[in-house]
Amino acid sequence: MADKREEKKKKKKERTPGTFAQMKQVYQMTKKSDPKIGWVLSLAALGTLLVFILIGVALGNWITFLILGLGAAAVVAMLILSRRAEAAAFSQIEGQPGRSGAAMNSVRRGWQVEEQPVAANRNQDMVFRALGRPGIVLVTEGPHSRVNALVSTEKKHLNRVAPGVPVHVIETGHDEGQVELKDVVKTMNKLPKALTQQEVQAVGGRLKTLNHMRNPMNGLPKGIDPMRARPDRRAMRGR
Repeated sequence: MADKREEKKKKKKERTPGTFAQMKQVYQMTKKSDPKIGWVLSLAALGTLLVFILIGVALGNWITFLILGLGAAAVVAMLILSRRAEAAAFSQIEGQPGRSGAAMNSVRRGWQVEEQPVAANRNQDMVFRALGRPGIVLVTEGPHSRVNALVSTEKKHLNRVAPGVPVHVIETGHDEGQVELKDVVKTMNKLPKALTQQEVQAVGGRLKTLNHMRNPMNGLPKGIDPMRARPDRRAMRGR
């Protein structure tokens, strides 16, 4: 009996949290960097509900619209929480080494994203790489004056193994011409498609060969683990 109880406890711990538990976790995470989130959600939900009630009163069927309004208010609150949670997740990794790679890893289907930086230096500047139908995308982290040399070197390597494949560079940061972390994925997805799916697979094989020929972590300062900067994807999607 004792073994069965222990097994039941273990299964409970391993269970995936339910929808409400997940939403609670997302809310708590968001509130740490966005203390007003409670008021924002409440006002948005009440405002949505009020609009539906007014429409119902005008049409002489306020009970039906009250029920519809409750559902609409919940949806609006969840959408706002999702957006705020995403912003909170990025604000929490701001300034951490590996933040650009973390932003890239929130991309969904259609991309092959390298988990580790393909180039780095002692100043903690890094270059991350992704491959998709637009071609190869290099996302940098650090001042332009310093990452420019890393990008140039990486482009030379890429030209040897994948000549003719478009290489796009996205610099992250807050300066002019740079892209905010929250906009990295959006910028990647807006790039024009240049390769077929079959060509992407072929280029992916060449890039794997390049990875085997060198250690992508060479030059990375000791004590830096870019994987620790990865945001909670579930939280960013508001699940």
